[in-house]
Amino acid sequence: MVRGLIGKKLGMTQVFDDNGKVVPVTVIRVGPCVVVQKKTEERDGYGAVQLGFVDREKLRKLTKPMKGHFDKASAAPSKILREFAFTEEDNEKMSVGDQVSVKDVFEAEERVDVVGRTIGRGFQGVMKRHGFSGGRATHGSMFHRAPGSIGQSASPSRVMKGMRGPGHMGNRRRKSQNLRVVRVDSERNILLVQGSVPGSLGNYVQVYKK
Repeated sequence: MVRGLIGKKLGMTQVFDDNGKVVPVTVIRVGPCVVVQKKTEERDGYGAVQLGFVDREKLRKLTKPMKGHFDKASAAPSKILREFAFTEEDNEKMSVGDQVSVKDVFEAEERVDVVGRTIGRGFQGVMKRHGFSGGRATHGSMFHRAPGSIGQSASPSRVMKGMRGPGHMGNRRRKSQNLRVVRVDSERNILLVQGSVPGSLGNYVQVYKK
């Protein structure tokens, strides 16, 4: 089957294992996903399957090209589209318009990778962004949270490349690797993954089989 699915991060909780140990888990609603398009080596230069995440949120702005893209697959419009690699054997088993659920791909106690975007922090200074210690907090020092000197004087008379400074923080694509699947709820399409995954509540993620 396809090597991954699209999911939505619902939050974190804790469960007890067979030994009575508390295990922190992230709750992800994985799928159902619909096969919107299949890409092949002959036509597209690589083999992949395009999945759409079936979400109940209303799509406000659907362009005519995208509407035709979904109509060609005889599938309802999806808010999130992602591509996943698959083999030639999977190509014969899957057809455009098929739905793939969490029970078709994942099993308990296996390992997965979760890809998402981290929480955006906006524009931040050097103390929060890079952990700078800052200046003295005593009255009159006039140097508290500033970055300090950023370059040289006459030589080389420029700021060196790679210098850490204030700027945009967060909202980066990150991957949490080798996470254990604690439980699979096939009826509600819920995946319980040990540990934390990137992103805030409600963010969309991709879950890949190892």
